[in-house]
Amino acid sequence: MCVIGLGYIGLPTAGILAAAGYSVVGVDVDSKVVDLVNKGCIHIVEPGLEKLIQESVKSGRLSASVTPQLADVYLICVPTPFIESCSSIPQPNLDYVLAAASSLIPFLKGGELVILESTSPVGTTEKVYELFRSQEISIHMAYCPERVLPGNILHELIFNDRIVGGLTPESTTLASEFYKSFIKGAVIGTSSNTAEMCKLTENAFRDLNIAFANELSMICGELRVDVNELISLANHHPRVNILQPGPGVGGHCIAVDPWFIVARSPQRSRLIKAAREVNNQKVEWVITEVEKKISDLSAIEKRPLIACLGLAFKPNIDDLRESPAVSVVRALKENNIDLIVVEPNIESHPEFSLAQLDRALRDADLIVVLVAHREFVEAAIAGKFDRRAVVDYCGATNFF
Repeated sequence: MCVIGLGYIGLPTAGILAAAGYSVVGVDVDSKVVDLVNKGCIHIVEPGLEKLIQESVKSGRLSASVTPQLADVYLICVPTPFIESCSSIPQPNLDYVLAAASSLIPFLKGGELVILESTSPVGTTEKVYELFRSQEISIHMAYCPERVLPGNILHELIFNDRIVGGLTPESTTLASEFYKSFIKGAVIGTSSNTAEMCKLTENAFRDLNIAFANELSMICGELRVDVNELISLANHHPRVNILQPGPGVGGHCIAVDPWFIVARSPQRSRLIKAAREVNNQKVEWVITEVEKKISDLSAIEKRPLIACLGLAFKPNIDDLRESPAVSVVRALKENNIDLIVVEPNIESHPEFSLAQLDRALRDADLIVVLVAHREFVEAAIAGKFDRRAVVDYCGATNFF
């Protein structure tokens, strides 16, 4: 079988399929990724993944290539970003999905099962199928979105329930049987349109809940109320569970997927659109608040040194896609602020010079905590922040 795309979903999926006994070819347009995988190495940070890939390659059940190979089952696991435009509603970019599907055409003989896993706007599976049908290729087509948490992907790929939507009942059955062969969660069949909408709905729901917490934090900033204490008290209500505010929302799912709903139904998705706008606004609010703190320090210090802790979009991973922390640090850099940037999960960054946490704790006049990485939480518990001015936008110093 072939897995198209060896990123945060495709590579773990390829490894799990190989471990389940399948002969897998992982396909990626990046030859460096292909070379790394064929050496049993990985290009992303995910607990347990490197060992899985090493064992899969060593067993001969996993190899990587820049081109697809003949297979009975094809999984498309490529990105689906959105197109930035002058419109207030970003539009979905299906170029990667359509390019991946087109790359399969020379290898399809008829009767294969093609499954789209990429998070997609409603109707994308039908659009991909039309591409094959226009070439008079008869295949079984289904949609099955991933629904995993970075940092726990290997466990969740196996144990989470999966929603499978085929274009025909037969396609749904074939795809469902395929997933049942290697996962332990429930496999639930539906239509492709419903499966696509299900994934978008899950992430829009999460975005809405985060937006409520982020909006509260901005209101509390004006009212001089400790938002962390407020949420802790409110959550003592048996039917209230407010989330932890952050500097915004990042990642390739929650920060993107709700726009796919808004783009298809702009008049009926006002609440979903408002949540996206609130979470985007939170980034600008954090930048403004940090600049105020720096201005106050500048009245005392000639050139205060500011430490920004964290660049990833969530704790304990290396994924910087759509990260609000990156946006905050970038804005401060553009304003010529003297910065120390700490991100323990990556070795380098094209825009920022990275430093060790010890240096930030020793030299900075102000510490801005943007991501609750375990290293930062442990430092807070150990009292290493005590003698520094600290602003915490993610609750890293409130875990004890």
